[in-house]
Amino acid sequence: MTASPGRESEASRLARAALARIVEPGDGLTGRWLAGSGPEEVWRTLRAGGPRPPELSPARWDGLLVRAERAAPERDLAWIARLGGRFVCPGDREWPSQLNDLGHARPLGLWVRGGCSLRLVAVRSVALVGARKCTHYGTLVAHELGLTLADRGWTVISGGADGVDAAAHQGALRGGGTTVGVLACGVDVSYPAFHHGLLREIAEQGLLVAELPPGDHPTRGRFVQRNRVIAALTRGTVVVEAARRSGALITARHARRLGRHLMAVPGPVTSGLSAGTHRLIRGEATPVGDAGEIIELVGEMGELATEENGPAVPRDLLAPQTARVLDALPATSAVGAAAVAGEAGMGVAAVEARLRELSTLGFVERAGERWQLRRRRPREAKRPRRRDRARA
Repeated sequence: MTASPGRESEASRLARAALARIVEPGDGLTGRWLAGSGPEEVWRTLRAGGPRPPELSPARWDGLLVRAERAAPERDLAWIARLGGRFVCPGDREWPSQLNDLGHARPLGLWVRGGCSLRLVAVRSVALVGARKCTHYGTLVAHELGLTLADRGWTVISGGADGVDAAAHQGALRGGGTTVGVLACGVDVSYPAFHHGLLREIAEQGLLVAELPPGDHPTRGRFVQRNRVIAALTRGTVVVEAARRSGALITARHARRLGRHLMAVPGPVTSGLSAGTHRLIRGEATPVGDAGEIIELVGEMGELATEENGPAVPRDLLAPQTARVLDALPATSAVGAAAVAGEAGMGVAAVEARLRELSTLGFVERAGERWQLRRRRPREAKRPRRRDRARA
């Protein structure tokens, strides 16, 4: 159900929509001005061209005035409405109060697409973040964590980027749960472009959220500021895989500063993409290996991780039905989905969905209209030799 506006007045909402087009995300100086004067007064002052607040430098003030001339809040509010979305402001019933922990750097408002209530889905939420150019190990772990967390009723929040973010979102979607993509651009902009289908699916099954109004494009600074919103929205942040200078470590720092749980997944010591997570573990992060361990930290009293041995190989992280489809593929030849369905004892449509999932994770690949085990695999995710079913 789409949330409706609460206490925020329409004049204040219009002013915040204008300021969202003018002020960069995370601008604490303008946020302090806004806290003292209110959004309507700030918007009036910018439209009138002054007077300049003493806390803003002349250069920054000139930049705000240039943007104020181009701001058209009525247009932006109509734009988000055409997208089936809304502009959520502090004071609205849908506003997640935990964002107020960001102080003067909290968002002016959030542009939201999707049918869920942001406030409700963020109550039990976990951030899964990590490297864009992740290894197969990172993709598989993020996917399985997203799937299992969603299956246990937790919202998975990430940044909609390539690599770990995408795998976490896809896992939550495959688990039939809710996932939220916090974007560094407008909620109608597909970035990266090849994630158009994924972002559409997130909006249909969960939410797309952005500080930037429709049509705005990402910059390096906007990616950095987006991370503070991810950390503030959730009960805890899990860094799945990250190099020493990964942007995911910025999210981790925000989570630690905000008093949220900080977790990291250990990885191979030979991988540079484990260096960042291992450094977090040496510091204040708690090492986690599965969804149960995450929920034990961020959940309510009594939500405990089960005592069981961790997976010995990436294959063990697959959901049961997905593993059954993988087992049904012969070791040395390509077969059609119908043949796999017969071997696995599942419907063809379900098998095709699992094969696409396995392809995303790097286990299988297409060979024309058929499917086969992927021939070359990264060292970190080397799969054990399996029996040649074609000879059985």
